[in-house]
Amino acid sequence: MSNQITTNDKEYNIPVHNAPHGDMRSLFSHFWNMVDFPHHHDMHDMEPKIEVKENKNNVEVTAELPGVQEKDIDVEVSSDGYLTISGEKRQETEETHKGNYFSEISYGMIKRTIPLPWDLQFEKADAEYTDGMLKISIPKTAVEQQKKKKISITGNKNKKA
Repeated sequence: MSNQITTNDKEYNIPVHNAPHGDMRSLFSHFWNMVDFPHHHDMHDMEPKIEVKENKNNVEVTAELPGVQEKDIDVEVSSDGYLTISGEKRQETEETHKGNYFSEISYGMIKRTIPLPWDLQFEKADAEYTDGMLKISIPKTAVEQQKKKKISITGNKNKKA
């Protein structure tokens, strides 16, 4: 059983349980989630957009980090092959126009963790940051480079003429 609540043109299904006290806890939990995160897509805005490409020798990860300064970017790789890109975005604006003063400060943390399922030489990784784009190139090990094998395709042998 569930009830629907609509806020800011978004519909939320709130489950209603028949257990004592479960209803109220569930209702309050869903209510606070709506208040804290009214737009689901806002959370994705804090994740950098990425592209992962693979060629014979390397894996290349490109991340879009507009408004983030190079000194505020952190790139780490875990022992099990997860690459984490994080940073802090800061922007300050001040304007004075015809006696009016306007000041705005915005900041936020961005973070994205992605699995890299290849056998890579992380100690030889190279990263470059230019115009809001972070490009990371990680060489594959010799073993990883040899893993692909071409599979030949043949026609159907049971074909009737």
